[in-house]
Amino acid sequence: MRNLILRVVVNGLALWAAAYFVNGITLTDDVGQVALVALIFGLVNAVLKPILMLVSFPFLIATLGLFALVVNAAMLMITARIMDGFAVDGWGAAIFGSIVVSLVTMLLGGLKDDKD
Repeated sequence: MRNLILRVVVNGLALWAAAYFVNGITLTDDVGQVALVALIFGLVNAVLKPILMLVSFPFLIATLGLFALVVNAAMLMITARIMDGFAVDGWGAAIFGSIVVSLVTMLLGGLKDDKD
C-alpha cells in the first residue's frame, strides 16, 4: 500500500513539474484532483503502455528507443482526454512533457522501497 501511495505522489510531482516547465500543459491546483490525475496516469501507464510498447516495437528498434518518448507522450494525451483537471495542448507539449515526467520519475524513483 505504501508503494502505491508513493507512486501516486511521484506521478503527481512529475505531472506538476511537466505543467510547470512545459508551455501547453496545465494541471489544476486542487491537490485532490492532482492525486486523481496521478492515479489515472498510473493506471493508463499500467494498462495501455505495455500494449503500445509491444505494437510499436519495430519503431523502438529503428529509433534506438527514442520512439518511447512518443508512447509516453500518448500516455499524457490519453490521461488529458480522461481527466478534466489536466490538459495537454498538442504533441509538441506532450513530447516535452514526457521528457520532464520521465526525468522526475527517474530521479524520484530511488525513493521507493522494493520490500513492499
